Amino acid sequence: MMGRKQADLARSVGISPSYLNLIEHNRRRIGGKLIQDIARELGVEPSALTEGAEAALLNALREAAVGHAGAGEELSRLEEFVGRFPGWARLLADTRQRATALEHSVEVLSDRMTHDPFLSASLHEVISTVTAIRSTATILAETRDIDPEWRERFHRNMAEESARLAESAEALVRYLDEASSTEFTGSTPQEELDGWLRDAQFFVPDLEGDTPAEPAEIVRGTEALRSSAAQALAEAYLTDYRRDAARMPLEAFLDAAVAQRFDPAALAMRFGVDLAAVFRRIAALPAERIGAEIALVACDGSGTLTFRKPVEGFPLPRYSAACPLWPLYQALARPMSPVRQWVELGGRNPRRFLAFAVCQPSQPTGFDGPQVLEATMLVLPSELADDTQPAQVFEIGTSCRICSRSDCAARREPSIMAQVF
Repeated sequence: MMGRKQADLARSVGISPSYLNLIEHNRRRIGGKLIQDIARELGVEPSALTEGAEAALLNALREAAVGHAGAGEELSRLEEFVGRFPGWARLLADTRQRATALEHSVEVLSDRMTHDPFLSASLHEVISTVTAIRSTATILAETRDIDPEWRERFHRNMAEESARLAESAEALVRYLDEASSTEFTGSTPQEELDGWLRDAQFFVPDLEGDTPAEPAEIVRGTEALRSSAAQALAEAYLTDYRRDAARMPLEAFLDAAVAQRFDPAALAMRFGVDLAAVFRRIAALPAERIGAEIALVACDGSGTLTFRKPVEGFPLPRYSAACPLWPLYQALARPMSPVRQWVELGGRNPRRFLAFAVCQPSQPTGFDGPQVLEATMLVLPSELADDTQPAQVFEIGTSCRICSRSDCAARREPSIMAQVF
């Protein structure tokens, strides 16, 4: 109505045109500050921009209907249903979101209960203590003529074991309370680093620009990195980040990435760097500037994940082994041969991503020393990719333990999710 171009409005509020386009099509949620900024630029009240709530509700119900035969048959009457019963429609949408969140919690807890060494040891200690208390109680209950001295000893043992059980249970509950899917700070150095990077959204402004800070100074000023091992990992990460930022300045790289549709090979040629560096730089771009979040994962020669940046729809296992069908492992098997694949994660509402992977060998101790392999995989959401109709889409999972694809040829173990969900 005002004759303003989308690109001009996006620039005036500090976001990319593609991100504004996603917002207008109800594919991205925005916070109050951005709503205020857009309303101020357009000269309207913020309430005028929030009248599309019904469209968001319709989209949520359409997503809930995916894969449900009965609902799919009546999808054409969805707007009629929302108009006549808005309260019931909101209840269904909220219930679907709650179920999705619970499924994710089950995945995370199952992954941890299966592979977390601290949790496993704690559970064994609790079971051992309960068994000792039960054995002592059985002796006291079934033996009538116990010597008073022995009876006193058994009572003392039960009191000591009960106190130990209470302490173990309290520590276990406290540990589990800290382990929510979004707020878990971690019990290992790698998890400390993951938590800190997640809070920073993997973007470090102090390392951008012409006068970047020293990585060691940033680490020393970060309270979230408590252990010396986590600080060492963070300093190594920030050193790579600073080098990448110097070779690929933020604004120039952002413009080139949007122009090249985030093609890593074209960007590597443009800035004269290797593919892994381009992967890292793309994944570090602020989501609000590009309109979407981008995932990044790396592994060493053993296949162990050494870096994780998950996004919605593409979770990454914390403890268990990842899906062997990932392009990441295909690249690991053939160093210096880039892999590009469209992938789709199984589940109730599968999403498509374009994955790029490469494995680069190095000789850190010299030519005669051992060769070290590291594979890196960049995962672009479909809205940022350059293909609208992929020729082939490969179905993958997160890890076998929590993957619902029962017909997978690469399955290592039965899934707990196949029957439950």
